[in-house]
Amino acid sequence: MRTLLFLSEMSKIATDDYVGFTFFVGSMAMMAASAFFFLSLSQFDKKWRTSVLVSGLITFIAAVHYFYMRDYWDAFAESPTFFRYVDWVLTVPLMCVEFFLILRAAGAKKSLMWKLIFWSVVMLVTGYFGEAIAVGEPTLQWIWGLISGIAYFIIVYIVWFGEAKKLAESAGGNVLIAHKILCWFVLVGWAIYPLGYILGTEGGLFGMQLVSDIDAAQQAMNVVYNIGDAVNKIGFGLVVYSLAVNSSK
Repeated sequence: MRTLLFLSEMSKIATDDYVGFTFFVGSMAMMAASAFFFLSLSQFDKKWRTSVLVSGLITFIAAVHYFYMRDYWDAFAESPTFFRYVDWVLTVPLMCVEFFLILRAAGAKKSLMWKLIFWSVVMLVTGYFGEAIAVGEPTLQWIWGLISGIAYFIIVYIVWFGEAKKLAESAGGNVLIAHKILCWFVLVGWAIYPLGYILGTEGGLFGMQLVSDIDAAQQAMNVVYNIGDAVNKIGFGLVVYSLAVNSSK
């Protein structure tokens, strides 16, 4: 029933409502990805099923939140910042868990997983403070954005040069290839979120706003976030899926 109501609402999306369109496409794409990951579980060796299951959970959680964010945008024409960060605080740590899961066979310890989860939560909580709590206070927004950026680069260091990189090299083969691709997602794909912060937050990460009209800035930020979410979450899952397929042959 909710699906029918949601589809009926689609007829109300204006042809120039690019934000609403990206919310809809994002939710459909991630729900389809979830179904794909869940239905493919039986074809993998047991040691890879958890990784693929987590990939499906990431896109499923995001799809559900995108349904709500689409409704919120339609009702208020405002950025659903709270719902977006609720989604991220659930899905981004799970994406960090994926690093631990694929490196577990190479001897990865749970301390690596908790380290990545901790810094991802710091990155998200401080980002939320800067974007939603410190509104109208450019100095605080700059400080919170800087802290969030530092946490992000710590994650980048761990997966590119630190403990995770060493484990991937010791594992070699398909694991190393998958790890490298996931690292690029973190370095390039996740970098889209600071860009969205700069575009849509008054003051921004560097004490400047790239778009002078705050409404246009919010629209640009949401389009950036929506496209980035779909590419990063689905792409992350497809890398893990490919690893599971190649390792189960």
